[in-house]
Amino acid sequence: MADNLSTVSSANLAEAANVNPAKVRKDLSYLGSNGTRGVGYDRMQLCFEIRGHLGLYHESPIIIMGAGNLGSALANYSEFSNSGFYVVGIYDLDPDRIGTAINGQKIRHIHDLEADVSTHGVTIGVITTPPEAAQETAERMVAAGIQSILNFAPTVIHVAESVNVRRVDLSTELQILSYYRGQHPEEQAS
Repeated sequence: MADNLSTVSSANLAEAANVNPAKVRKDLSYLGSNGTRGVGYDRMQLCFEIRGHLGLYHESPIIIMGAGNLGSALANYSEFSNSGFYVVGIYDLDPDRIGTAINGQKIRHIHDLEADVSTHGVTIGVITTPPEAAQETAERMVAAGIQSILNFAPTVIHVAESVNVRRVDLSTELQILSYYRGQHPEEQAS
């Protein structure tokens, strides 16, 4: 979909999402957004409404726990800022990493976490540590005031029910893709 369009139709949105246009119209009506028949939706207004419902009216500071390969890749991920997030701290225990920089952000010792979370009003944290360190890292984050955790460590973490946790398991995602690939073997032959 071109970024220079001032309007977007439910058919365009449905095609991009691989759903029915009527479903798009119904879902957007829950946001209070009403398109104009034959014209579509005002693109800027629709983006504004969606961002509001997602809680993205303001930028949110985040921290990354673990400055290894995955943590470094996430710290360099430019789309965070386009989505309303910005990294205010990257933390590690490795003395060889502490003090070095990733994307202009100095890697700090995990002992600096509590003060930085308080100073920057951080409520969202990302775990990219090895699995054996993830639980302790999560507990330390929660104690510092983190309310939502995105866990990339290949393990389940246990925190208070009041803390939102999303687990990203890359191997499971690949297994899901492999499953779908196996559902359509005729497409693999071409």
